[in-house]
Amino acid sequence: MRISTGARSATSSAMDFPIRRKLLLGVILTAMMTLTGRAVYLQVLDKEFLQDKGDLQHVGIVDVPAYRGQIKDRNGEPLAISTPVQSIWMNMRQIKDGDRGKVEQMAKILGIADKDWRAFLKKEANKRFVYVKRQINPDLAEKVKALEITGVYFEKAFKRYYPAGATSGHLLGFTNIDDAGQEGMEHGYEHILRGKPGKKRVIKDGKGHIIKDVENIQEAIPGQDLVLTIDERIQYLAYRELQTAVLKHKAHSASLVVLDANNGDVLASVSQPAFNPNNRRELRSDRYRNRAMVDSFEPGSTVKPFVVAAALDGGYVDPNAMIETHGVYHVGRNVVKDIHNYGTMDLTLVLQKSSNIAVTKIAMSMPPEYFWSVYSNLGFGNSAGVGFPGEASGSLLDYQGWHEFDQAILSFGYGVSTSILQLARAYTAIADDGIVHSVSLLKRDEDPDARRIFKPETARKVRDMLEHVISKEGTAYQARVEGYRVAGKTGTVKKASAEGGYTHDKYLSVFVGMAPASNPRFVIAVVVDEPTTGQYYGGLVAAPAFSGVMSGLLRIYGVEPDGMDTMPLLLTRQ
Repeated sequence: MRISTGARSATSSAMDFPIRRKLLLGVILTAMMTLTGRAVYLQVLDKEFLQDKGDLQHVGIVDVPAYRGQIKDRNGEPLAISTPVQSIWMNMRQIKDGDRGKVEQMAKILGIADKDWRAFLKKEANKRFVYVKRQINPDLAEKVKALEITGVYFEKAFKRYYPAGATSGHLLGFTNIDDAGQEGMEHGYEHILRGKPGKKRVIKDGKGHIIKDVENIQEAIPGQDLVLTIDERIQYLAYRELQTAVLKHKAHSASLVVLDANNGDVLASVSQPAFNPNNRRELRSDRYRNRAMVDSFEPGSTVKPFVVAAALDGGYVDPNAMIETHGVYHVGRNVVKDIHNYGTMDLTLVLQKSSNIAVTKIAMSMPPEYFWSVYSNLGFGNSAGVGFPGEASGSLLDYQGWHEFDQAILSFGYGVSTSILQLARAYTAIADDGIVHSVSLLKRDEDPDARRIFKPETARKVRDMLEHVISKEGTAYQARVEGYRVAGKTGTVKKASAEGGYTHDKYLSVFVGMAPASNPRFVIAVVVDEPTTGQYYGGLVAAPAFSGVMSGLLRIYGVEPDGMDTMPLLLTRQ
């Protein structure tokens, strides 16, 4: 039987179809196995390949730095601002051999020494992320960008700058390289100043440079500005005068505080030795200590006006009383002495000559609880509460633990400790007719915590007495300010010894004063630690600094003189 050609062809085609199908399936299976094997190889055996490719992804999410709030003085002048900078980092695994020359050129642009650069490359050889240099000028960053080095990346950030430099360094503090507050107001008010970073999705080119913003995922929230009570003009004036005092008397350190007598605002706060927060090489703990806020000391004779005011206010001494001070005064087995025999004294002369014997007799006439309450209400033993990190509280022993001689030594400023800020705060009670003010570094409309300590007539009477301290016969003639009546008190304090007791050759020179005495606008307190030129009395070392600052302060604020007619009379009064 003969089979036709068409039938043979159909039969052959029917037989070939299963073969082709099997062949196609084989190809597909082979491709799938190849892909699966490649995936296993890349993800398990050679995962670094995918990681390197992932580093060059074109779409990514980056942080958007938040602007840190400014710190300003009371007049809106900037004391701390943030300026845009760039940081440069590298993925060392992406650096191509052909770019090694460019990398060396980058190091030269950034001012990195050859020796340091070689050590850097050796140490960081296999890292995917390492900073090359942080917080550099944007113009410098542009020069590096122009080299177009694969594996070199740029990060936007902010750098803190302090226009006043060393003048306000102790008060403001500084931030670290991550723009976080480390000291001073920068640290104390970090929660206000620091913003919240945002996030955005971007497109990058093959070199990792951002070429397009896709969308904002989260907006950056800038920090809030901080407006201080500080007046930059007065801050500079105080800094200059205090520096002069330290250099002239070759002192170990010093502090000065200026207060508004009517509301307790801190107009200036300076310490020596100083440091410039813009120069990180100066950021050593022994230099950025804000002594005006954190150091405490025994105030010596500067507390005597409070003893007299307390006795007058409580009726424990007559305003016209005459006090005998011949020889020495015994309190139990202890002896109180004066440097001179002042004889019989009225209250004005007690403060003018700073008699330890007289003020001890006045203090011993008051019940311990009452005497302690006056000191406590003036703020001794309690922090000034301005929100400065590490702020001193000082110390004041409770009257229930006093021995007989404790009340005596408290009357001339030993056995109690205070910061210079606390001492200035206490003097507002005399300056503002018996009202003691809380103190503040943040600008406010009024003082909500002001309270009366003395009767107005008592404060005015003591203030009149303190004017005689500034006379030729007083202890602080160098505190005078031409054209103005000045009231104040000196203190010359022996420093406590580490072995116990007091040293014989190390002193604190202190002066606290106010002007114009007829209606005080300002209180200034100065302490100079360990003057070494032979002069150590508060009236010779601290008082001139007070005079220099107060003279400029009254002129800057345009305060009308009150002393033209009364000055000659005051200087001749006994």
